Amino acid sequence: MTQAIALVTGANRGIGLAIAHALQSEGFHVVITYRSGEPPSGFAAVQMDVTSSESVDAGFTKIEAEFGIPEVIVANAGMTRDTLVLRMSEEDFADVIDANLTGAFRTAKRATKGLLKLKRGRLIFIGSVVGSVGAAGQVNYSASKSGLVGMARSFARELGSRGITANVIAPGFVETDMTAELDEKRRNEIVASVPLGRFSSAQEIAQVVAFLASEKASYITGALIPVDGGLGMGH
Repeated sequence: MTQAIALVTGANRGIGLAIAHALQSEGFHVVITYRSGEPPSGFAAVQMDVTSSESVDAGFTKIEAEFGIPEVIVANAGMTRDTLVLRMSEEDFADVIDANLTGAFRTAKRATKGLLKLKRGRLIFIGSVVGSVGAAGQVNYSASKSGLVGMARSFARELGSRGITANVIAPGFVETDMTAELDEKRRNEIVASVPLGRFSSAQEIAQVVAFLASEKASYITGALIPVDGGLGMGH
């Protein structure tokens, strides 16, 4: 039996890299995408910029030719450009929407061609708790992550009859390079607002992705699954 292929976008570090490791440990042949720099060792890697349809198409064409059709797609690539709304330019807003929401659409749309041939598959979108509860200084990011929910549920309705599921995982605050830059006062404020009283590890997010990619989650679609220590209380 050939190994099922899982594709994780933006997996050169942080949550994406943890997801790649988790899926690999579950027996998937993992292909990761990265936009710049050097990809981590231990995985097949393809350069892909989710803000470019041409780059996404070229990346998928290469993956399909070299490895086969990916049947698990984890749309993880994204960016932040946080600032208070009065200082947020239209470019700040549009760029984050383009990377996080439209980028996920480009990836999932291109992946769907292969999934329809396989008559099975998993679309897994990495959202955020702020997509439901909002966050000061993140109007653009919150909007992009909220949009993923409506998009994933529409994919779920459109593709469900073909055995393809679409779900969103909404992490809360995770120990990553990005959150490591927060000052101690802000970290303490965040921890105080989380019922479990701590940040999550990237591995805790990755384990939920691995579950959704597995046969155990074959009847879950259109779901928003919070992995946020209770911060959003299921919203």
